[in-house]
Amino acid sequence: MTRLIRTIFIMGSLIIIAAGIYFYQSFYKKPIVTEQVGDLHIHIPTGSSYEEVKKILKDKGLAFSDLTFDKTADYMNYIKNPMRSGRYKIEKGWTMVELIRHLRSGKQAPVNLVLTNERLLEDVAGKTASYIEPDSVEILSLMKDQNFLNEIGYTPDNLMSVFIPNTYEVYWNSTPRQFMERMIREHKKFWSKSKRRDKAKKLNLSTQEVYTLASIVEKETLKNEEKRRMAGVYVNRLRKGMRLQADPTAVFATKDFSTARVTNYHTKFDSPYNTYMYAGLPPGPIAMSSISSIDGVLNVENHDYLYFCAAGDGSGLHNFARTLAQHNRNAQIYRDNLRKRGLR
Repeated sequence: MTRLIRTIFIMGSLIIIAAGIYFYQSFYKKPIVTEQVGDLHIHIPTGSSYEEVKKILKDKGLAFSDLTFDKTADYMNYIKNPMRSGRYKIEKGWTMVELIRHLRSGKQAPVNLVLTNERLLEDVAGKTASYIEPDSVEILSLMKDQNFLNEIGYTPDNLMSVFIPNTYEVYWNSTPRQFMERMIREHKKFWSKSKRRDKAKKLNLSTQEVYTLASIVEKETLKNEEKRRMAGVYVNRLRKGMRLQADPTAVFATKDFSTARVTNYHTKFDSPYNTYMYAGLPPGPIAMSSISSIDGVLNVENHDYLYFCAAGDGSGLHNFARTLAQHNRNAQIYRDNLRKRGLR
């Protein structure tokens, strides 16, 4: 009897050891992210349940049994309600334990949010929504929320001046408020560099006014080498009390962004943004301004030009003039150049 008990004990021990080895191989050694699946990113939406997370993993090609995954997740205290959201990089060769440990840690893979030449707040919201979880409606709603705008000291007209075109590392599950707070921090950081605030004060302009003027320069020329000179024309006009008469402001006023040329419809359209109708700067930017345009205004070229006209020679550059007579001659040169190029 004693020998039988010993035999049973030995057999039971062997079974337990074998089960332990199987468990170890299955959970700690066997890759759940196979070579076929490879490295990938998964997105776990805010408010996801545990079952929804499992479905996301399976939809990405990760093969596992619910029983083993459930037991491991429970043992590792991963199961919560709701689950931790975010964007996570999953690497090939990971075991179930490595996968769950990574998801449980909340260590997200950031996304590179690129803001460049958006024209309207709606465009910024739409562009941002293509990188982070909230949709454009949620983002735009915050941008136009008067309580939020009062809190940060902006208006719907000048809020665009918060955005400095750049590439930003952000988390996919950032909320609209977190996104805006990040943009405000980046805005402050930008203006604290290169004596930008001091340069704005010397021009007797606020940072928002500098940005607004830069947005006009941004839409007038694509050539960085002439932005300082072009900014100088507008600064001279502001100082003399002349209307800026900037074509891009008339286009912005009408929202006729597909127009090939500016007509009387645009220049006579009654809007505070139309600098043909009203003196001074418009209420806010007419587009997102590039850093080169902002710095072009801040480092404005000192001269006595009051006019400029496209050269029309295909260079993308402009001819500048001190008097209306000179400007009219430049306008004729522009027309002649277009004619030579068969464009008139």
